[in-house]
Amino acid sequence: MPSAWSGMNWIAGGAVAAILLPVLAIGIGMPFWIAGIISVATGGGLVFLLSPRKLFEGLDASGAARGKIAFARELLTSAEPLAIRLEVAVSTIRTQAVAERVRNLARISREIFAGVEEDPLRVDRVRRFLTYYLPRAADLAEAYAVLEKSGNRDTRRLVETGDLIERLDTAFSHYATNLQEADLGNLDIELKLLKSSLDEDLGAAQLPVSDPSKRRA
Repeated sequence: MPSAWSGMNWIAGGAVAAILLPVLAIGIGMPFWIAGIISVATGGGLVFLLSPRKLFEGLDASGAARGKIAFARELLTSAEPLAIRLEVAVSTIRTQAVAERVRNLARISREIFAGVEEDPLRVDRVRRFLTYYLPRAADLAEAYAVLEKSGNRDTRRLVETGDLIERLDTAFSHYATNLQEADLGNLDIELKLLKSSLDEDLGAAQLPVSDPSKRRA
């Protein structure tokens, strides 16, 4: 059964890519090679989406935690194709500075995915990133590539789109830092609990005290 389901993944992904290519290239006039890259990326994302692998399948949770894990799984599954679109867009953007920013957006996205996979209970810290900023980033990166190659080059839109990508780079870094601070917050709690336990078991007087004269020496 798993192998049959895996085969359906590829059939569905290929079908979506085949349908999307003429829609993009003929329907909206997108350059054929860009439409091809986007179609392949979307089809690949669908293969991942339908994959029998389940995120967090090794975690043992119950009650509210189970619901949080299911929610995190749903968000990450939807976000994976968006990260793929960013990674593909890097190779379609001619302006090096903008391409590097898009590359950084994709890299930070992967870091945030990994952070949520490590601890799905932190997903609320990056919910807006996964559901709003990441989809907009993928749209803008692809739009920038199309604007660059447009016969009637719209400089104003190109600059505005590039500026928004730069601001998204800042927002992505903010969310990555926010996720890391969750770890530091947990460390602070653990240190306080450890200190409290040591004080209770050993007494404050039993803890080693640094000698100021040794520090001066």
